[in-house]
Amino acid sequence: MKIATWNVNSIRQREKHVAGWLERCQPDVLLLQEIKCEAAAFPALPYHGLGYRSEAVGQKAYNGVAVLARVPFEVRQRALPGLPAEDAQARYIEIVTDGITIAGIYLPNGNSGGDAGYAYKLAWLDRLAERAEALLEADEPLVIAGDFNVCPADDDLAAGALSPSDALVRPETRARFRRLLWQGLTDAVRAVHPHGAVYTFWDYQAGAWQRDSGLRIDHALLSPTLAERLVAAAPDREERALPQPSDHVPVVVELR
Repeated sequence: MKIATWNVNSIRQREKHVAGWLERCQPDVLLLQEIKCEAAAFPALPYHGLGYRSEAVGQKAYNGVAVLARVPFEVRQRALPGLPAEDAQARYIEIVTDGITIAGIYLPNGNSGGDAGYAYKLAWLDRLAERAEALLEADEPLVIAGDFNVCPADDDLAAGALSPSDALVRPETRARFRRLLWQGLTDAVRAVHPHGAVYTFWDYQAGAWQRDSGLRIDHALLSPTLAERLVAAAPDREERALPQPSDHVPVVVELR
């Protein structure tokens, strides 16, 4: 099985990019983030023609997550359990396919909104850890993948790319990411590439792509039974070099 995650930074702007990538790479499941449209406006038809069924959780102009899959799946959650019912931010979708639970997430950045914005990021991470714990205790094969907006370690960002006070690298942020790993999840990319620069994001500003001043903030975490099946995991850097790309690239995980 091939599972991928990609923050497309507007599906309407990157509709053809996604279609071309699906044709080239043919993942079984592709999780999308930051689709920036309501679910009804998601361009499902072009992907259906390629053999992919879609489900989206969206909101107008901001956030939004979606699933494209060429295998049968059932949507189990359209919001992260444990968050207040009035929370309207579209950041979570959870599906089940072939006995595997796959959660697609778009975690808050945490740099806007002052202290309240950062507190929301930490609370979201806490609820995610609680959901992961419940699924692991149920002994369900589990993948949590998406844009985490977390650089887990210093290897995960180019020198000078972020200030130490940035919400993506603050100690409280990294501690919550480690909590997920301590619960038994495996960082798929680091399992295959333990050290060094394996970036998934390059800012549009200041020639970040040309200088390879990147970040690793898009992750795929695997439960123990799936970690044993891990064959490959890596970002598809080539996508960032195409005209009018997203600032993120797909991250692809292959399981035997």
